[in-house]
Amino acid sequence: MEFVKSFRGLEVYKLARQLSKEIFERSKGFPKEEMFSLTDQMRRSSRSVGAQIAEAWGKRKYEKHFISKLTDADGEQMETQHWIETAVDCLYISDETAKDLIERYNLVEKMLNSMMNKSASFCK
Repeated sequence: MEFVKSFRGLEVYKLARQLSKEIFERSKGFPKEEMFSLTDQMRRSSRSVGAQIAEAWGKRKYEKHFISKLTDADGEQMETQHWIETAVDCLYISDETAKDLIERYNLVEKMLNSMMNKSASFCK
């Protein structure tokens, strides 16, 4: 089995980037008064998922650090799910849109957990 050579090759990283791009596009339609609150928080947490994965990759020499950064990425994706639900509550996005995004963030969570459970194979 051949492993990827960079964090950019990780499917979870690619999915996190795609989701962050979608969050950015969808949040463009939020009211201006949300710019420094919900819009900013949602964009920040969604972008942080991929950043934490990249940082985890850079810390593979130290398995505990690798797992810690993946845990941070998981926390960021959970925070993003919260903001998605808040956007639904405020009627900024539809239930269907939220369901789709949350399902894919749940996939990110599963992928991150798999990496954490198999951390030794990434940290050789």
